[in-house]
Amino acid sequence: MPQSQPPHPPSNQYNPKNPTVNNQPPLPSFSKSANLPDFLLTALSVFLFITAPKHHLPPRAISLSSPPPSTNRRFIRLTSAMSQNSSPNPNSRAFPTPQSLSDWLKPRLPSDSFSAWGTRPGTKNVHNLWLELADGETFLVDEIPPIRNLEVACVRVLGNNNMVLVESHQELSDGSIRKRNRPLSEKLKSGEDIEAAAKRAIKEELGSAIFRVNDGGKTVQFDEIVRIVMDSYGKKVEERTSVSYPGLPACYVLHTVDAFVEGLPEGEFSTEEETEYEGCGNEVVDEAVSVKKHFWKWVPADSV
Repeated sequence: MPQSQPPHPPSNQYNPKNPTVNNQPPLPSFSKSANLPDFLLTALSVFLFITAPKHHLPPRAISLSSPPPSTNRRFIRLTSAMSQNSSPNPNSRAFPTPQSLSDWLKPRLPSDSFSAWGTRPGTKNVHNLWLELADGETFLVDEIPPIRNLEVACVRVLGNNNMVLVESHQELSDGSIRKRNRPLSEKLKSGEDIEAAAKRAIKEELGSAIFRVNDGGKTVQFDEIVRIVMDSYGKKVEERTSVSYPGLPACYVLHTVDAFVEGLPEGEFSTEEETEYEGCGNEVVDEAVSVKKHFWKWVPADSV
């Protein structure tokens, strides 16, 4: 009985012993169960990449060659509507004498402006600025040019028929006349509140016109004739070049209140200034330009 031959594999199936019968090269073996999760993860990643929102980053800031102005400021006075600053004035330590202040200012101010201090009519000199610093009325910001920072109490003294008292001009110790045309005002001292500053301003600049003797021969008490209306308080900030110190820009924080003062003349009148800067040294005070007389008048309230 003839032996049967083993059947030939179908021509469309791969035969490892006879590759010639294969029309295609051998395929690598892989496990579908192992590769399906990888495929799904890849597809999911591509989908998320395409559909993800685009976040645009802000452009990078370009560094300047010099630091911003705020980092250059050595002496900064923080102000608030009714703040009380009891910390010592750093300017008084930085400038122990008027000469040291002058030496510091000269390279920071235009020479023609600085030379006008105390020589141009209506201006003050470096002794005045030094006294302001020593008394805590002014702080300097260390910039080119420096900035004079101060707070001012502006007192609207109210009169009859809706009138307000304004200072028309001043007579200075050097004989010059300084135009004003503004209500009574006074620089705040360090740690002083608005009401106290307003009362001090009235006492110093109007005192010679309001203090009088009553029928009993006694001097009328200040609080009996002066009333500050704190409900009228207002605040604003102004930046402008100082008239007193040419070339020196200033930042004024203006605190405004109304006041009633009994016994003031109804027409135009003048008063004499009380001594300022007590305890700051007579030599420096004598060198400063001071106010000898204040000249006052009444104007309609809506004009100021």
